[in-house]
Amino acid sequence: MPAPVLDCVIKGGTVIDGTGAAGRPADLGIAGGRIVAIGEIKDGAAKTIDATGLVVAPGFVDIHTHYDAQVFWDGGLTPSSIHGVTTVVGGNCGFSIAPLTDDSGDYLMNMLARVEGMPLESLREGCPWDWRSFADYLDALEGNISINAGFLVGHCAIRRAVMGERSVGGKATEDDLVAMETLLGESLDGGGLGFSSTWAPTHNDGDGQPVPSRHAEPEELLRLCRVTGRHEGTTLEFIPAVGEFSEDIQALMASMSREADRPLNWNVLTVQSFMPDMYRRQLEASDYAAANGGRVVALSLPQTMSLRLNLTSGFIFDVLPEWAPVLALPMDERRRAFADPGTRQRLEAGAKSPEAGPIGFLAIWENMTIAETFNAGNEGLTGRNLGEVAAERGKTPFDMFCDLSLDEDMRTSFSPFIPGDDEESWKLRAEVWQDERVVVGGSDAGAHLDMIDTFACPTALLGPGRRDRGLIGLEDAVRQLTDVPARLYGLKGRGRLAEGWTADVCVFDPETIGPRELHTRSDLPADAARLYAEADGIEHVIVGGTEAVRAGELTGEREGRVLRSGTDTETVRASA
Repeated sequence: MPAPVLDCVIKGGTVIDGTGAAGRPADLGIAGGRIVAIGEIKDGAAKTIDATGLVVAPGFVDIHTHYDAQVFWDGGLTPSSIHGVTTVVGGNCGFSIAPLTDDSGDYLMNMLARVEGMPLESLREGCPWDWRSFADYLDALEGNISINAGFLVGHCAIRRAVMGERSVGGKATEDDLVAMETLLGESLDGGGLGFSSTWAPTHNDGDGQPVPSRHAEPEELLRLCRVTGRHEGTTLEFIPAVGEFSEDIQALMASMSREADRPLNWNVLTVQSFMPDMYRRQLEASDYAAANGGRVVALSLPQTMSLRLNLTSGFIFDVLPEWAPVLALPMDERRRAFADPGTRQRLEAGAKSPEAGPIGFLAIWENMTIAETFNAGNEGLTGRNLGEVAAERGKTPFDMFCDLSLDEDMRTSFSPFIPGDDEESWKLRAEVWQDERVVVGGSDAGAHLDMIDTFACPTALLGPGRRDRGLIGLEDAVRQLTDVPARLYGLKGRGRLAEGWTADVCVFDPETIGPRELHTRSDLPADAARLYAEADGIEHVIVGGTEAVRAGELTGEREGRVLRSGTDTETVRASA
């Protein structure tokens, strides 16, 4: 009997190639990790996958994740992989965990625990922290991942490595700037996919202080962008200030892009009908950049965000006036502060003050939902309105918020009312998905593990967004999740189904695809917990020709590639 010609053939499905072209009935042949045939295939294969009634699409590409540490204890990169993702990019928001110095690891651990909601105990126990250069960090990941992963070089790690404790609060000297330029260049030579930074006011470190990159002046950012532009296959990612962009912010992002001659991707464009002028003005940053020699692209979610907040991390609450110093206290002192009537009065006044700005919506305590409780005596409160519970117990909503948190050692999670689930918001969101100034995404997978469910971006777009609401066609939804982000980041041979391209494939049921119910799962190092949701309709996820996920479960294969700039990416120029 002759040996099979193909390693795998996917038969009988509807092939949607990622370009936006209409789907067509076809088989897909794979050999040597690449797609070698699309059409009617009669050759034998070592493995045959029956895709009758299913869509055969490129694997989804997620350019905004924070799997930098999780990759060490979860090579499957869940839950992204089980939602059809075959390629992720980490190191966003200025938060990579390389390069390291002997004394910067502890700072970065505490920073990530605060700003990205990663349990500190998991970071300590699950991550070796034994690399120093960016190249060493990437080498440590080889052979350990089920899907492809590349990482940006974070400004905070660079600044901390060079300036030490002066990185918080200090202005960089000329010597500092030269050292940062050198270290970034070495990191990009070592495979970093680009440079990321943040000026977001929500980004504070483990001590409650603005993270290192927030202390950088524009010239520092521009010099590091110039370094990025000297390296092939690199890109830029930046988190600007919250709210409407000033002309200074627009000019800064345009200059960053122009100096590097690279697209700059920023996070996150929020579309809500009650603030239509906000996102439209934010999108003007793209127009400004285009008129001034740059390219600026917004990242926008394909779903409403389910937000859970607590006083353990204090994330987002710490942006409210008066709150940051209290949330920076050690936990025993923090509990005493929230029990003190005077402190409560000061915190509530700060939250309701005009200085709170857009984030002041958090102070509508009576509209909050009690998302999850942890003490047996509070079981019946989960899912209830905080204002109603407060009225039943003769308390103000804010006192109820504080008392319940204190009763549960600050672990109780609350969901503020977030507008944007109305029909007009969804209509506007669908328009944004079609805008060339926007790329769909922003999952934040691997971060805010007790807070958000946006890791399910792909299945949320293809299920609730496409099938249930009819806001986008199937072929275009696939294109937005595959070819658009892959081309923005210059991923070689990924993002489409085409002969000769890498066999990264997702086979899914268009009638059932979607995220399952959100729940808490204790599977992190040190028995820490995270929010999690499985996916319906994801039948097969193939990475480099090897099946990584079958029927929603990891197969245990570790054939994912560590993506390196210049090798796995090509240069995308802002000026092109």
